[in-house]
Amino acid sequence: MIGIGFGFFLHKGGVTDYNVIINQLLLKDFTVVKIMLTAVLVGMIGVHLLRSLGLAELHPKPGSIGASLVGGLIFGVGFGLLGYCPGTVAGAFATGALDALFGGILGMLIGAGLFAQFYPKLESGILHKGDFGSKTLPTLIGVNAWIVILVVSLLIAGLLWGLEKAGL
Repeated sequence: MIGIGFGFFLHKGGVTDYNVIINQLLLKDFTVVKIMLTAVLVGMIGVHLLRSLGLAELHPKPGSIGASLVGGLIFGVGFGLLGYCPGTVAGAFATGALDALFGGILGMLIGAGLFAQFYPKLESGILHKGDFGSKTLPTLIGVNAWIVILVVSLLIAGLLWGLEKAGL
């Protein structure tokens, strides 16, 4: 149900439209950035509020520069070629976009299969290069999470205000 709701709101926000996404990549339409920043803001505050109330625990996964590069390249190539990210491709497919089915859904399945096939070689090689563990930004800089949340929230709110003021 949450996934269906997420897809509904992506569609209502306009980010399942190929032209909106391409215009974001061309820096002509900032709808995608606005929706993503709003989601980050709401999610960041919500998760940490639940954590502060003892209703949730954070279990950050370890990361590395190598894994980020591989993931970023896979995501970027797919996004650049098709004009959809995984969330928007599912929403676009649900609205009947055939390019989302054949290029997106099938592409993600083939890509996942290829990644699984090459994972043993990647894991013993690039995926662990530049390992930075499971640190979060607050633990990395040694401050209370709510200080980081406040600063990031103000930065995001300022950026969203600036985009609106600029008519983007």
